[in-house]
Amino acid sequence: MSNCKKGDLLMKVLGLVSYNILPAKIGGQKDIALFYKYFSRYVSLVCVTTQSNQPAAAEGYEVLNILSDSPTRYANPAYFFTLKKLIKERQITHLELEHPYFGWLAVLLKWFTGVKLIVHSHNIEGLRFKTLGKWWWKGLWLYEKWVHRRADYSFFKQDDDRAYAIQYFGLVPQKCITTTYGIEWNTPPSAAEKQAARDTLLKQHGIPAHHRLLLFNGAFNYLPNLNGLRHIINQINPALQGIPGFEYTILICGKDIPAELTSQQYPHIQFAGFVPDISLYFIGADVFLNPVVEGGGIKTKLVEALGHNMNAVSTYNGAIGVDPAICDGKLVITDDQLTGFAQAVVKAAQYEASIPEAYFQHFYWGHIAQKTALLIGPK
Repeated sequence: MSNCKKGDLLMKVLGLVSYNILPAKIGGQKDIALFYKYFSRYVSLVCVTTQSNQPAAAEGYEVLNILSDSPTRYANPAYFFTLKKLIKERQITHLELEHPYFGWLAVLLKWFTGVKLIVHSHNIEGLRFKTLGKWWWKGLWLYEKWVHRRADYSFFKQDDDRAYAIQYFGLVPQKCITTTYGIEWNTPPSAAEKQAARDTLLKQHGIPAHHRLLLFNGAFNYLPNLNGLRHIINQINPALQGIPGFEYTILICGKDIPAELTSQQYPHIQFAGFVPDISLYFIGADVFLNPVVEGGGIKTKLVEALGHNMNAVSTYNGAIGVDPAICDGKLVITDDQLTGFAQAVVKAAQYEASIPEAYFQHFYWGHIAQKTALLIGPK
C-alpha cells in the first residue's frame, strides 16, 4: 500500500456519534474511538457527540459535546442548524454517521451543505433486532435502507454485511467499503509474555498449573453474551467434564453478570467479573470460547483474542467477519447448535501454531485507517 500522510488527501471529517464512546471500555465503543484515533492520522477529524462523553479520552481528534443525552435527541431539529453552521465554519468535506439512527439529520446536512455522507454501519441493525425478536425490526430495516441509499459511501464491519447491503439495499458496490474492527498491535505477544501472564492468572485465581485456561468475556447486559454464558454453564461445561483426562478452568470476565449465576458454584468455572486489564487474560489463557448464536456483526472479543495469539472455538454466528483462512488453524468454527463444541475446545487446547502475519495485515487499525482514507479520498 502506498504511503499516505495526514493532509495528503485534504479531507476534513465530522464524525456524528449519538451515544457514549469515551472513555472506550467495551468493543462497540473501542470500535469508533480507535478507528477515529488512527483515521485522524490521515484526515482532520472532529467528533460531535453527547454530553456524557469525555473529550480528554480522545486521542488525535477533537470532541465537541453538542448532543444531549436525552432520548429525545434523535428528534431534535435544532441540531440541523447547529451542525450546518459548524460544517461551514470548519469547511467540513465529509460527514461520517455512526449507525443509521440520526440518518434524517445526516441526509439533510448533505443536501444543504454539499458534504459527502458516509454511513458507518456496525451491524445491519434491522436484522440484528430481528434476531433479538423485536417486532418492529422491519421498520428500522426500511429506514436503514433509506439512509444508506442516500450516502456517498457506506462502511461495513465485515464482508457479509457489505454483500447483504449491496443486494437488499440496492447499493453501488464501489461505494461500499469494509472497515473491520481492529487491534492496536501488529505482532503477537512473545512466548515469555504469554507464560508470565499465565503464571499471574494461575496465582491470582488459585488454579492448578496443569489446567488449561479457557476464557469467555463480554458485557453481560447484552442478551447474546448472556445467552452465550448460559450455553457455557448448561451445555459446554458439562460436556467438557465428560471428556477423560482434560483438566481445565473456565474464566468468565465482564461486567453485569447476573447475581443469580455468580451466587452459584459451577465445577471448573470462575467468575472474574469486570477486570481492569482484559489483555492479561487474552495473553495468558489458552482457548477463547465464543458460543454466541444471536446478534449481528463482528465479535470484537474474538478479534482481540486471536490477535493475542489465543486459539479460539466459535459458533458460525460468533465468527462472522473473521476468516479462518488468515488464522492458520487457530480458529475452529462449529455449528450454532454447539454440536461438537466441547470436542473442538480440547483439540484447540493442543494446537501450538502462532497467528500469522496475514491476520495483522487485515486487522491492524493502522492498515484499516490508511486503506479507508485512500478509498474515500480525492480521485
